Amino acid sequence: MINLKMNKNPMPEQEPQVRARNFKEVSEGYTPEMAINEAMRCLKCRTRPCTTGCPVQVNIPEFVAEVSKGEFEAAYQIISKTSALPRICGRVCPQETQCEGKCVRGIKGEPVSIGRLERFVADWHAENGYEEAAVCEYEDAERAAEGKGKKVAVVGAGPAGLTCAGDLAAKGYAVTVYESLHKPGGVLAYGIPEFRLPKAIVDAEVAKLEKKGVTFINNAIIGRAETVDELLDLEGFDAVFVGTGAGLPTFMSSPGENLLGVCSANEYLTRINLMKGYLDEYDTPVPKAKNIAVIGGGNVAMDASRCAMRMGADKVYVVYRRSMDEIPARKEEIHHAIEEGVDFRLLCNPVRVLGNEEGYVTGLECVRMELGEPDASGRRRPVEIQDSNFVLDVDCVIMAIGTKLNTLILDTTENLEANAKGGIGTDDGAATNREGVYAGGDAVTGAATVILAMGAGKTAAASIDEYLK
Repeated sequence: MINLKMNKNPMPEQEPQVRARNFKEVSEGYTPEMAINEAMRCLKCRTRPCTTGCPVQVNIPEFVAEVSKGEFEAAYQIISKTSALPRICGRVCPQETQCEGKCVRGIKGEPVSIGRLERFVADWHAENGYEEAAVCEYEDAERAAEGKGKKVAVVGAGPAGLTCAGDLAAKGYAVTVYESLHKPGGVLAYGIPEFRLPKAIVDAEVAKLEKKGVTFINNAIIGRAETVDELLDLEGFDAVFVGTGAGLPTFMSSPGENLLGVCSANEYLTRINLMKGYLDEYDTPVPKAKNIAVIGGGNVAMDASRCAMRMGADKVYVVYRRSMDEIPARKEEIHHAIEEGVDFRLLCNPVRVLGNEEGYVTGLECVRMELGEPDASGRRRPVEIQDSNFVLDVDCVIMAIGTKLNTLILDTTENLEANAKGGIGTDDGAATNREGVYAGGDAVTGAATVILAMGAGKTAAASIDEYLK
C-alpha cells in the first residue's frame, strides 16, 4: 500500500469507483462556506512568502483576505491583475511546490489551499454573471489598439502565447495569434484531460481574449506556411513572440518499440482530448487495449494512466524506475490515480517490448532497480538488480518519459540563435538575438509547467511593450 500525505481540507470530489469510468471533473470545488473557512487559516505573514513562490506574482495574501470576508469578486479582481488564466491555474498549477510550498502554515501542518481558493474565486466570478462587465473593459482595450497602431504576432496558442497575447491586448496592441492545430489552447487543449481541466474553461478563456480584440488564426504552422521573417517583413508585424512549446515525443530506443500497440503519451492524450476520443459520437481511433503499461512518473504519465482507466482498460500499470519519494508528478494526481485503481510498479525499468508474429504487443519486460547515490538532478540514481527481470502481460505500452523541443522556428528563422538546451536563446526579458523577436515557455526552457510558461509570456509582453514604445 502506498501512503501519501494529502491535504486535510479536501474539496468534494466524485467517488473513485465512479469517476474512474467517466471524464467528468474529479474535484467539484469548494462551497462558499468552505472557501471562507479555508481562507481564514491564512496567517497574514508580513514577509508574504507565498507570493515569492508564484511565477506570475499573484498578490496571494490580499486575495485570500478578501475571500475570508466573503468578498469573492474583489478577490478575483486582485488575482486577474497578474494572472491571465486563474480558472486554469487553480486546477493545474503545482501549488505544492510553489505558493503552498512557501506557506508558513505548512511548516507544522497543512498549508493554506491557495490553488483551491484561486479556483473557487475564478469559478465564482464566471458563474455569477461578471463576464458582461469585463467585456466593456475589453472593448476599451480594442479601441486603444486602433489608436496605438502597433501589431504583434504571437506564434503558439498555449499558456505562454495566451498570456502574452492577453497582456499585450490589455496594453492596447493589435494581437494576432497563430496556432498550428485546429483549436487554440496548446497543452491545455490537447494534453490535460477533461477530468482535470474541462475544455469549456479553456474555450471561455480564449473567448475572453477574442473579446479583448485578439485575433486567432488556426491551422497555421509558422515555419511552414509562413516564417517569422515573413511575419515581420511581409505581414507588417512590429514584433513577434514565439511560444511554440516542446511537444515532440521521446522514446527509449528499446527493442520492440516499433510494435503495434506502442504509442507516445502525446499522441494518446491528443486523440482523447483534442480529438474527443472519449466521446462515443466521435469516430476517433484510440487504442482500446485491456492491459496497459504507462512508462514514466510525471504528470503526463498520471494523465495517460487515468485516461486509460476511463477508456475501459481492465488493468493499468505505471512503470517508474525510482521510488515514490522521487516521483515528479503532483501528489494529488498520484493519490487520485491510486484511488482509481492504477497499479504502480516502482523501482522497475523497461528493457524491451514483447510482441507476437502479427506484430502486436504482448508484454513488457522489466528489470527491478534499487537506488544508489544522487545523480545530477539531486535524485538517487536507480541501479539495476542483476537477474531480476520479469514480464508484465500487456497489449499496449504508452511512453510518457518527456518531450523534446521542436526546432522548426530555429531552423526557418534567419540567424536566430539557440540556447545550451537546444531551445530558442533569450535574455532575461525574453528577447532573442533578433530585433523584435521574443520567445518564452517550453520553446526556450524545454518541458516545464503551465504557470512557468505563463510567467514567461508575461515577461515577454512587458519587454515587447517597452520595445514598441
